Amino acid sequence: MSLIKQIDHIAIAVNDIQEASTFFVDVLGLEVSAPQDVPEQKTRVAFVQIGEVRIEFVQPMSDDSPVAKFIAKRGQGIHHVAYETGDIVGALATMKAKDVPLIDKEPRVGAHDAKIAFVHPKGVSGVLTELCEPKKS
Repeated sequence: MSLIKQIDHIAIAVNDIQEASTFFVDVLGLEVSAPQDVPEQKTRVAFVQIGEVRIEFVQPMSDDSPVAKFIAKRGQGIHHVAYETGDIVGALATMKAKDVPLIDKEPRVGAHDAKIAFVHPKGVSGVLTELCEPKKS
């Protein structure tokens, strides 16, 4: 059985959500969600739905935010790929058992009150990876 249901979102680190979303709104004709602050991550996020996948704009809220450090080092661009799982605790346990390097050993709260955890890029061919378990409605 697969640990992953689908790609949840692809995150793009940006300096300014409004500026970054212009292309998606003005050129592609898509809607961008209202920005939401995620204080635990020191970020502000907004989403664009494209079919089954969302693009997440991630804007740092402070200079010490991990996303601010990412932008300072690499510039704006793709930050991570997030995969939806129905059991984030089980997925983390499986990865730990297989010696996958984890940034988060326990889930934390992300946007939309989802449970999230990050997997170190060293374990995923250099790609920062997020596991996401949506909040049960």
